[in-house]
Parts: sequence; C-alpha cells; structure tokens
Amino acid sequence: MQIGVQIPDFTFPGGPPGLGADLAAIARAADVAGFDFIAVMDHFFQIGLIGSPEREMLEAYTTLGYLAACTSRIKLLTLVTGTVYRYPGILAKTVTTLDVLSGGRAWLGIGAAWNDEESRGLGIPFPPVAERFERLEETLQICLQMWRGDETPYVGRHYQLERPINSPQALSRPHPPIMIGGGGERKTLRLVAKYADACNLFPGPELARKLDVLRAHCDAEGRDYDEITKTVYFIYDVGEKGEKAAQVVDQLGQLASMGFQAAIGAVANVWEITPLEIIGSEVIPAVAGL
Repeated sequence: MQIGVQIPDFTFPGGPPGLGADLAAIARAADVAGFDFIAVMDHFFQIGLIGSPEREMLEAYTTLGYLAACTSRIKLLTLVTGTVYRYPGILAKTVTTLDVLSGGRAWLGIGAAWNDEESRGLGIPFPPVAERFERLEETLQICLQMWRGDETPYVGRHYQLERPINSPQALSRPHPPIMIGGGGERKTLRLVAKYADACNLFPGPELARKLDVLRAHCDAEGRDYDEITKTVYFIYDVGEKGEKAAQVVDQLGQLASMGFQAAIGAVANVWEITPLEIIGSEVIPAVAGL
C-alpha cells in the first residue's frame, strides 16, 4: 500500500507570510518519511466541505512546482485538475514541465470539474456536464498524443490543435501517469478503463461495487484491470502522539484487501510536521507489504 498526503487547505496558523516556509517543511518531511505522493487540489476558491470561498487557496501547478524544488523523490500531482480550467495543449505542457523539472515525478490527476462557483467567479467557461465529459475525453487524447511526440493536427469537437509540439518531452516513460478522479459509473470509470493508469475513488459503502464496475469497463475496452492502480481518498488522523496509528493501519489494511494500492489524502494538523513523522515511522512500514 502506497501512502500519499494531500494538502487541501492553506489556512495555516502562521498565515500567508509563513505559507511558503510551512509548505516547504511539509514537503521535505513527507519526502523523508517515505510518502509516495504529495498532492494539492486544483481549485481557485476553497470548497465548501472545508471552509468559505475566502479562505486561502493557492494555484495548483505553481504550488507543485515549488514543492518539486523542495523534494527529491516524492511523486507530484493534483487531486484532481478540472478539465475545463486549462486548454489541453497548455495542460500537457504544464505537466510535462513539472515532470522535466522534477526529474520525472509528475502525474496528471484529472476529472470533469464540478465547482461552478469558482468558474463563474473567475470567468471560466463552465459548460453542462455532458460537454465537460466530452472535453475531458478530448483532453486525455490530446495529452497522450503530445506525450507520444505525435505532431499531426488534432481535430475534435471542442478542440483543434494545428501542430501539438511538446518539447522538451516528458521524462516519465511512456508518459506521466494519468489518474482520473471520480466514481461515476457510466462515464468516469469508462474513461479510466480506456485511458488512465490509475483511478481515485472516495471511501464509502459502494467502494467494492465501484471496482466491479471498473472491471466490467476494462473487459468491454479490452483492458487489463490489473494494469490500473486503484487509489482511494483517505484522511489520516494518527492522534497527537500516534495513539491512533494502529487504527489507521487497520483501516488501510481493509482497503488493501479490497484491492486498493494507494491511499492519498489530508493529514490532520499537517503543518505541525509531527503527524507526518508518525506516519513515516508507524504507518508506512506497517502497510508497505499490503
């Protein structure tokens, strides 16, 4: 079982003046502790589940570039990019740049987008859900084409690229891994089976059924289900002194028994650093063989 930390909230006790130093400390601690992933949300306003829109929210790829410079081994990704927030060719270049400058550590986490409030607030076009999924599929096709080095024109319903040059090319081979977030059974999981290297699901009573649906889509697409890395969102709370670490290990064991290979999510009081160190010493070694 691989372990990842996501930073969904940038409202730290030190406020914006200390945010850069706090993030650097978090990233370095996670890197040293043995975390496999460090992730941020791709939102421009804070989401309602965490707090008001006015709370601090950093742009995702600028933040990942900063975290890349603070680390040496941990994988970097968004959980997940909203497909309508960036033109596909620019997104491919952005992830490629992150991959090259980090020494081959970038993943593309992507989904159909859902937060119409921030889109309206910042003037980002936000089409109906059916069109967002069409744009998501075209974005996946464009990224894969550019990462193959194929410069032939791309002509889709929503995007037309005359010459999709991608230079320098990504260091990851065959390309930065693609993770599609979401559990939609008719569209999202079909796109996972067709294009992705990994899925990301939210925990809940339907998790096992979601994996069954993904397996069925893989069969329909002629895709090996075992090729896809199954990841789940997970909130880490090991307690102030690690008193809940064993409980976290048990929970991760249950997820591993279902077939999940990675758990990525928020760490309670992450800015204190100690929770990351506890996870590194008491959780990561215990679940490494799951």
